[in-house]
Amino acid sequence: MQSILIELHYLPSIAYFSALYKADEIYIASQGRFEKRTYLNRSTILTANGPLDLSVPVFGANKRIPIQEVKIDYHEKWVNNHWRAIQSAYGKSPFFDFYSEEVKDILYSSPSHLFALNKSLLTMCLKFLQIDTPVFWQENLEEIAKPDLMDMRGDIHPRKPISELLWFDPKPYQQIFGSNFVSNLNILDLLFCTGPEALEVLKRSVVSSLNK
Repeated sequence: MQSILIELHYLPSIAYFSALYKADEIYIASQGRFEKRTYLNRSTILTANGPLDLSVPVFGANKRIPIQEVKIDYHEKWVNNHWRAIQSAYGKSPFFDFYSEEVKDILYSSPSHLFALNKSLLTMCLKFLQIDTPVFWQENLEEIAKPDLMDMRGDIHPRKPISELLWFDPKPYQQIFGSNFVSNLNILDLLFCTGPEALEVLKRSVVSSLNK
């Protein structure tokens, strides 16, 4: 049985969900410190002008506070900006209407904490993908009695090339913009473009096992 431990990202990437698909058990770490310039509050979509990073503003980003205590800064109109960017990028995609309302509802639900927002979005995406792997929200990592547990925290990172993920081989699919495939965008790109075929793309994108 392959059990993985991973952090909770904002609208995670295709590599992230490929790992979740391959795992038999998923442990989401709610312990640890917030780090800037990671996928904890950042995600990438594809626009007519190329990839665009969406970043959720938070309080205390420089203080490395516990992940569960990170609060979202709503003084900036980031929700409107993120939704407009998503709508502009994918409004004409084949499956936008099928998924978009639930995505919008969660973004506009205005949870106070980043962890709560990310958890709702992850739960939604797992449902869309029909991935029913058991997920455990783990506060005390010392309680995980799994000798074969693979710790993947920090593996998927903006400063790390995806070529370092030896278990991940992104497979191209038809995207909305451009003739050159852009790999490992956030999961919305795959869902809006391929709909029910998204899980098959994830399957093909995992080389064999999750071994590093």
